[in-house]
Amino acid sequence: MEKIKDNLNKFGFDDIRNQQLPLSFFVPTYGSPGNGFSVSDVKHIFNVLETSLSSKQKKYLENSLNGQVHANSDYRLFKASHHFSEDLKLFNFSESTIGKPKEQFIFEGKNFSRSSLNYLLGLSFLKKATKGEKLPIILEIGGGFGTLGEIIGKTSNLSFKYINLDLPPMFLISEEYLKRCFKSRFKFFDHFNSKSKKILISSLPDFSFLPNWKIEDLEGTIDLFVNFISFQEMEPEIVQNYAINVARLKPKYILLRNMREGKQMKKKGHIGVRKPIKTEDYLKIFKNFAIVESNVNDFGYKTSDGFHSELILLKERTRK
Repeated sequence: MEKIKDNLNKFGFDDIRNQQLPLSFFVPTYGSPGNGFSVSDVKHIFNVLETSLSSKQKKYLENSLNGQVHANSDYRLFKASHHFSEDLKLFNFSESTIGKPKEQFIFEGKNFSRSSLNYLLGLSFLKKATKGEKLPIILEIGGGFGTLGEIIGKTSNLSFKYINLDLPPMFLISEEYLKRCFKSRFKFFDHFNSKSKKILISSLPDFSFLPNWKIEDLEGTIDLFVNFISFQEMEPEIVQNYAINVARLKPKYILLRNMREGKQMKKKGHIGVRKPIKTEDYLKIFKNFAIVESNVNDFGYKTSDGFHSELILLKERTRK
């Protein structure tokens, strides 16, 4: 967080989705660096193979390394799984170019990044499993630069409340992103001037961005809790503490996307966790919720080294 703060102070917000540090942490890509190849690696591969490849082979290699092939596959699945009668008109979505993204693909005249397609596939999975049930009050922990909020704001035909909790300055980054996306179209919670200790969910505006410890001050109920990828980067006791507070808000559903096998363990010179959280651990942590469906092969993703990025939908046990 210190590095992100310093990076923000030094380089500003205008091209935040093109800067090296965000790309290594909260701006995912299909191509470099997300695919494990650096820009110099890609250049070296082409320099070595260029003279021995046909134009067709070069184009195929280029599209594989820049993420076009993977992105196109995700978009085709998203389109095939879309239902036009839904209240959340996901297929209307086109991502903004705010932050000058390094990587953005255009499909049928609309913009998509890896972040937006990750969420669109997750929401498609949710809609399929819940048969389009209306879930207007959404709480997310670790919303990155604000993609889920952008999708909801651009596709929902109903009134909604989106609450994002994150570490500073991340919650401020996502707030700024969405303020630039929507300008004055929606109302935002004024967290700096709020004097009340308790925060009533029912009185919140369309968008609320809060530091993560404010979860203890939230009062009321939510329809959907979302966590994509960030829980896997935490220790079990941290996730357990979040789970207690999430359960207190009585969500109808919990939508998670995390590695089935858990994140890599910390080793000397390499970042990681002390104890990986696996799928069975989430089911124990959210003990009052039953699994509705899990998915890897369709809406999730199997990595080239054999890890499974799994979508899990949980439902409160007391609900039918």
